[in-house]
Amino acid sequence: MKKFKDWKSYYAFILLLCGFLIITGCSGGDGGGGTWKKPEPIDAVSSTKPVDGETGVPVGNKLTVTFSEEMDPATINTTTFTLKEGTTAVSGTVAYSGVTAVFTPTSDLKASTKYTATITTGAKNLAGNPLANDYVWSFTTGATKDTTAPLVSSTDPSNLETGIALNRSVAATFDEEMDPLTITTTTFTLDQGGVAVAGAVSYAGLVATFNPTSDLTALTTYTATITTGAKDLGGNALAANKVWTFTTGTTADTTAPTVTSTDPVDTAAGVIVSKNVKATFSEAMDPLTITKATFTLDQGGVAVAGAVSYAGLVATFNPTSDLTAGTTYTATITTGAKDLAGNALAAKKVWTFTTVAALPLGPAAVDLGTAADFAILAKSGITTTGVTLITGDIGVSPIDSTAMTGFGEAMDASGQFSTSPLVVGKLYASDYGVPTPAKMTAAISDLHTAYLDAAGRTTPDGVDLYAGLLETRTFPPGLYKYNTGISIAAAGTVTLNGGPNDVWIFQIAGDITVNPGAGVALTGGAVAENVFWQAGGLTGVTFDTTSTFKGIIMAAKGIEFRNGATLVNGRALAETNVTLIGNTITEP
Repeated sequence: MKKFKDWKSYYAFILLLCGFLIITGCSGGDGGGGTWKKPEPIDAVSSTKPVDGETGVPVGNKLTVTFSEEMDPATINTTTFTLKEGTTAVSGTVAYSGVTAVFTPTSDLKASTKYTATITTGAKNLAGNPLANDYVWSFTTGATKDTTAPLVSSTDPSNLETGIALNRSVAATFDEEMDPLTITTTTFTLDQGGVAVAGAVSYAGLVATFNPTSDLTALTTYTATITTGAKDLGGNALAANKVWTFTTGTTADTTAPTVTSTDPVDTAAGVIVSKNVKATFSEAMDPLTITKATFTLDQGGVAVAGAVSYAGLVATFNPTSDLTAGTTYTATITTGAKDLAGNALAAKKVWTFTTVAALPLGPAAVDLGTAADFAILAKSGITTTGVTLITGDIGVSPIDSTAMTGFGEAMDASGQFSTSPLVVGKLYASDYGVPTPAKMTAAISDLHTAYLDAAGRTTPDGVDLYAGLLETRTFPPGLYKYNTGISIAAAGTVTLNGGPNDVWIFQIAGDITVNPGAGVALTGGAVAENVFWQAGGLTGVTFDTTSTFKGIIMAAKGIEFRNGATLVNGRALAETNVTLIGNTITEP
């Protein structure tokens, strides 16, 4: 051992030795004598509920944040997950389960009030890496609480399905966001002949997944159950237990899933800057693998900030802010995305699109999501008499196919859709073969979201203009609010004048009445797919004989087309039913 002639020499040696250890990385900071590395910031928030900018949020709801990876539960607390009204903190509790954090306010939030939620950089993953930046989003409450019981809108496997792969997980899709703390192995079970199957339960988006610990037994019937212990974010329980059965086949699933379609399509041009980017898969996916780590959007190699969600067969990337006009973007889904059997995408899916060259006038367009796949979409039925001609797909859900009457439909060999001599397209219903139930659940959910979006828009360009009598009037692009209903007099015409990327939203608290021979004219290059008519009246929307209408109709109640009425370049999307009598309907 070296000897020192005085304490100063010893102290100097110690300082030199410490400096050497730090420089050479031998301080043992990693617990194994290796190089110490500073924790790298992460971008791990995948989605939130409410989403950023959402309006009409029920006052009694909880808030959730879904991460793209597991977080350190000790770092998810009331210090790192906060809620404020202005600068005033909202009292509440925070819990963490799976990959989701839940903020439960101590009491109901105030009605019609804006709140701001934050996840701070104090939140860390299991490796100790913090968020790169505080994640901040805001929402505005509505006037009431949510008192509607949630539903299991579809299951995978479906009830009584046979030939199920032995290595499959079991999934259930809800019709609304659930409290993840109530989706557990107590409320979601799988059994065979009354004997419980061991497994783990996870929840992300609208999908709960039961993952058996080991492969299931061949040629065996299993029973899955979700109990009334499962609750939505408003605390409403399932009205009744959801029970379904399925029978296994003899082999495991080894087939890689694929991306069957994207929105926008590859190389699309003129995409609106408010567009959400979507990908539809060939089969049900594991929602825990559909995150910002596996679904990305970038511009020139620079990542676009946004949230990722998954419902039905559709993954959605929702940019935090509008995209840049006249710009090309690249979307990618990596092989980290897996199906319910654990099979990864065979190869990553990459596609590009370009936004419009100039910003459109008027409000941001309403994103219809997968509801845009339909010319007519209804929850409780579609009925036709007379010689009707529909160009585009039609569908009903959660009501089954018996609620589509007058079409003389013929089932396709696949069992996934039917056809009709009255429809240039396909007919879909909630009771058709997989994957149609999930497709219909997603479409109805997207319709409801789009309706609430249109109804919740603020800062209108006009309120109750012309007392709701629109004939002979011309409207530039904009948001127009009506506290009652609107009508177009017999043989009258309302004109919408603007460019091909401009947007019109008519926010109507009452009904829409289009009298005989009346209609809508689009001038200046305006297109029907950018015109949105949201009707909240108790009667609904009525198109009288020989009237001609254009645009996207979203009605809280029914939509009635009387004899000879036409919808040229439009969609009839109803929260209840659509009735037709010898009409022509053509989607944009």
